[in-house]
Amino acid sequence: MSHHKSSRRIEGLDKNVWVEFTQLAADYSAVNLGQGFPDFSPPNFVKEAYIKAINGGLNQYTRAFGHPPLVKILAKFFGKLMSQDIDPFNEVLVTIGAYEALFCFFQAMVDDGDEVIIIEPYFDCYEPMVRMAGGQPVFVSLRPKPVFGRLMTSADWVLDPVELANKFNKRTKAIVINTPNNPLGKVLKCEELQVIAELCVKHNALCISDEVYEWLVYDANEHKRIASMPGMWERTVTVGSGGKTFSATGWKIGWAIGHKDIIKHLQTVHQNSIYHCTTGPQQAVAEGFEKEFELLGAPESYFISLRKELQLKRDRLAACLASVGLKPIIPEGGYFLMADISEVNVDLPECTKTEQPYDHRFVKWLTINKGLATIPVSAFYSTDSKKGFQNFIRFCFVKEDATLSKAEDILQEWSRTRKIQ
Repeated sequence: MSHHKSSRRIEGLDKNVWVEFTQLAADYSAVNLGQGFPDFSPPNFVKEAYIKAINGGLNQYTRAFGHPPLVKILAKFFGKLMSQDIDPFNEVLVTIGAYEALFCFFQAMVDDGDEVIIIEPYFDCYEPMVRMAGGQPVFVSLRPKPVFGRLMTSADWVLDPVELANKFNKRTKAIVINTPNNPLGKVLKCEELQVIAELCVKHNALCISDEVYEWLVYDANEHKRIASMPGMWERTVTVGSGGKTFSATGWKIGWAIGHKDIIKHLQTVHQNSIYHCTTGPQQAVAEGFEKEFELLGAPESYFISLRKELQLKRDRLAACLASVGLKPIIPEGGYFLMADISEVNVDLPECTKTEQPYDHRFVKWLTINKGLATIPVSAFYSTDSKKGFQNFIRFCFVKEDATLSKAEDILQEWSRTRKIQ
């Protein structure tokens, strides 16, 4: 059999944390707090809208750049939130999940040699997508401040504005931000966004703002949109997710919103790759947003009820982790909670892969020996930074109470075993 060499674009990009650890969780039938998806159903009103769409004949192609009812309500909804008049047909692109929106941006806007600033920790697809486009990722880390007498929160992880400013230069094409952040759960404050916005304007750089967890912001925190800041609408692409918004990740409906002079380039990539997104779930997401537009800010809003429900789940898991000797970092938003494992002594098997970070080995051990699946946080860091952040693992708390109870039982039994030893 002949061997064919891959294209340069994908060299070194074959490793994927989700493929490895999702398969591991399945192989050992582990309680899965690893991958970020709810194990409960979407709200009835969007499920019913999907069924109605299928039964009503919406089973064929719709408009390539987005089902008209969906782009119209997205423009109306986010136009209100951003205080911006958004053209639904030229400034909104519907994609196969937020993933495709990110891919379209990097393919459309990043050229060979362009630098793209990525804030660590980062959702792991950003780096390979930049590299596939010929760009050069430039990393800057959120760093934890020391805290005493309380649990650390994601707000304690901060950017050094001087370090960030030094990353910008004449080759900088864009910066990627993710708020609330995956895996940390940090919600960028107005002051932090302002620093980023001023640097983008100063250096004429683009900003791609991944805001898929925008409705899941806890306690007194608020989600702020960088596109609404002075000078940023014309240089920002905001990425959203119907799957995260309505707890239906398998529907794979996402979008990119931005100035028409940028979105037209993303449309070019979309029409020459995916071309079209599934019609039925687009209609369902459109009807979901129509309903939520009327309830925006009201107690009956699904966005508000889901946030309250998930905050309780977050607090429950954090309390359990703290009780068994792990140190949770309380997230301000999102699906995930990071925990510091540095003070837990585990006799891990010798590693034959010398480059494998400690958290990878720990997560494999926890999955295989205890039946609890998580994700190593070093997977969300660049090669040079992994070693400094290999003592953290990520838990997803967006699960049924029964799933969380199973995880608690495993953790508490493990804690009892450690005390006996």
